[in-house]
Amino acid sequence: MKTNVTRLLDVAKIKYNIHEYDNNTTDGEKVAQLLNQDPHQVFKTLVTIANTNEHFVFCVPVCNSLNLKKAAKAVGVKSIAMIHQKELLPLTGYIHGGCSPIGMKKQFKTVIDETAMLFDTICVSAGKVGVQIELNPNDLCLYVKAGFEDITD
Repeated sequence: MKTNVTRLLDVAKIKYNIHEYDNNTTDGEKVAQLLNQDPHQVFKTLVTIANTNEHFVFCVPVCNSLNLKKAAKAVGVKSIAMIHQKELLPLTGYIHGGCSPIGMKKQFKTVIDETAMLFDTICVSAGKVGVQIELNPNDLCLYVKAGFEDITD
């Protein structure tokens, strides 16, 4: 299965593995279970808006919650909030459950939870519900020009 995300990674010569699962499953912890992965190793991509009207992207393990105060501090703003689900597609080109930090319409400042560094590989959405990619967290970080920070509860 090829997605825009996998095509971009192919061009960048970044190694990854594709994992497919039932596309009726959108709960992150159930996805991790279906993939036989540690839920701390499967990351969801969250898009936020700051008090400055800037958008930021955060990747956190599916079994954790984004701490909005830590996230705001990580990107240097006073406060952030999750965007409304209906705003996701027009803003990023992705739908809920298939949002990837790779290949958004516009590259927003991205922060990956520091726990990603504990693993040789992590999984993130391949840009389509039912498809995940597994890759080295440092490769992901470099590709999306992200940083690693403590951003979860």
